[in-house]
Amino acid sequence: MTASEPITASESAAVFLMLLGEDEAAALLARLGPDELQRVGTAMVRLGEVEPARIAQAISGFVAEADNAALPAQGREQQLDALLRRAVGPVKGDSLMQRIVPEAKPRAVEIARWLAPEVLAGLIGAEHPQVIAVLLLMLDSEAAAQVLAALPDPVQPAVVERVARLEKVTGEAVTLLDTILSAQIEDRFGAAALAMGGAREAANLINLAGGQVGRTVMPEIERRDSPLAKAIEAEMLTFEMLFMLDAQSMGRLLRDVDNVHLVTALKGLEEADRAPFFAAMSSRAADGVRDEIDMLSKVKRQDVLAAQKAMIEVARRLRDEGEIALGAGDGEFV
Repeated sequence: MTASEPITASESAAVFLMLLGEDEAAALLARLGPDELQRVGTAMVRLGEVEPARIAQAISGFVAEADNAALPAQGREQQLDALLRRAVGPVKGDSLMQRIVPEAKPRAVEIARWLAPEVLAGLIGAEHPQVIAVLLLMLDSEAAAQVLAALPDPVQPAVVERVARLEKVTGEAVTLLDTILSAQIEDRFGAAALAMGGAREAANLINLAGGQVGRTVMPEIERRDSPLAKAIEAEMLTFEMLFMLDAQSMGRLLRDVDNVHLVTALKGLEEADRAPFFAAMSSRAADGVRDEIDMLSKVKRQDVLAAQKAMIEVARRLRDEGEIALGAGDGEFV
């Protein structure tokens, strides 16, 4: 592309994008519509070699456009907060915002999203239906529905009516909601931080991530803090993971499991969940276990959990000995 050729808006945009890093360019492209993406993408492919003079021309075009535009001051703090959260994560973003704007605090609505629906309903159930409606609209649909169901019956119609009538939520309404929630949360839980995280949360992250994450993360945690690694591992090995054992591994497990533990553990399961265990047995053995389950009277939930835990311990030992493959993703972690 030579300096004598006129440059179009799409070509200017293409040149500008090529001057950015991949992440920055991708972030800008994500804001474009399908037609705009096609035009800019086509221009980028067709440009060929771009001379320095054309690069300057493209940039000057953006400068000229900027001269005719204004950046509104309203919402600047919210914009910065969103950018910082995306750049460094919510925790570091909040910390930076409090340094930049000392009076800026995390909204109580964000904390409310971590609360159980029943707890949240208890906090705001006595508030005006309009306030409750605003909160429901700021929650995920499923969580909002659970909060609504937990509200007193007389309150529910008024809340739903206001949800239906609301078209826009003003900044003043959000501020009011935040003030009310902040007071309620502090009154209910005190000023102490909400308990979050822990070995179970870490284990859930690894289970959901799957793949190589466990193999990468767990040995490193074991090297740094062996007790912590064992606590996470204990949470990772859930009884439900036994459902996914192949027939050979399941058969090996059942050979070492106490029959009383097996019957008690399966008593607490639905028939469909018992299938993987029965599939690894002979027909005669499976029928025998079914008869024992049927003859067993009602069992306390804690006894079922204890029996399942005993089976998990056997599975853990067999896994450590290399007898079976057990864990999140596609195999062992260590």
